[in-house]
Amino acid sequence: MTSNTHRSAARAFPLPGRGRSAVAVPAPGPGPQRWAGAPSAALDADGTFVLAYRVRDGEDHNVVARSADGERFTTVALLPRHRFGAAMVERPALVRTSSDRWRLYVSCATPGTKHWWIGVVEAASPEGLAEADVRPVFEGDARTGVKDPVIRYDGRKWRAWICCHPLDVPGEEDRMTTAYATSQDGLRWQWFGTVLTGRPGSWDARGARLTSVLPDGRACYDGRASAAENWRERTGLAAPRSLDDSPLLTPVAGSPVADVRYLDVLPLPNGGHRLFYEARLPDDSHELRTELVTHAARPPSLDGTSTAPRP
Repeated sequence: MTSNTHRSAARAFPLPGRGRSAVAVPAPGPGPQRWAGAPSAALDADGTFVLAYRVRDGEDHNVVARSADGERFTTVALLPRHRFGAAMVERPALVRTSSDRWRLYVSCATPGTKHWWIGVVEAASPEGLAEADVRPVFEGDARTGVKDPVIRYDGRKWRAWICCHPLDVPGEEDRMTTAYATSQDGLRWQWFGTVLTGRPGSWDARGARLTSVLPDGRACYDGRASAAENWRERTGLAAPRSLDDSPLLTPVAGSPVADVRYLDVLPLPNGGHRLFYEARLPDDSHELRTELVTHAARPPSLDGTSTAPRP
């Protein structure tokens, strides 16, 4: 992909700072490890917003909430970590199927280890996800923990981008890459392999975790330069490496573009986008913000300067 194509992809991508941001879910308390975020959003058939996210406040849980305007949410389902036998939970992935059923792909930490696995719960409504049985879909192995999925379904094919953490070096498990898989039913998956990695000596040297992908293949991802920046990831952009059907992605020059993490981009029927992302506060707590971007005409800073949109 040419540099001009990269610049075009960056200019057109809907990013934080282009609209008015609002706090969708406040931080659960002050200080480190008090987080609301890691969002995944979808539209219901009636046009309402359904949002899944993670809360960490000494006791992890996933939340599913509903909103008419995309800003003010009411909780409709609560999924605590012990529901899955997990030590912690992280970013869920919410999908409405073509038969108007709902799936929530959940990230679960195996107690006493650094290993993570991904399961799925399914119900006829978002409210029903609270009671649905969990089924493992990505189990990882002794060498790799898997978590923070991004799942897309176009009515024909399921696609997944999975954050992978290598477990081969004790104390270095925060390293991360993104792998890709496809499926006909969203339950049994064919693994492609790694499609996005960090770059040695760059701001994303420690790893790259894809957080959202648009229908045309452009994506955003979390990156960090070092282990010390764990939980302080920033957002960068990635684009398809070629014009064929290859799922390989390459970072866009000039990243990072936003000082937020877990950016989720929801395309809207009117052509705009609603963004959801996790933003760090001065006391190191994190809140979940949302922003309506009606167009992406104003390009972000591509000189390495990050932005931190505020309400």
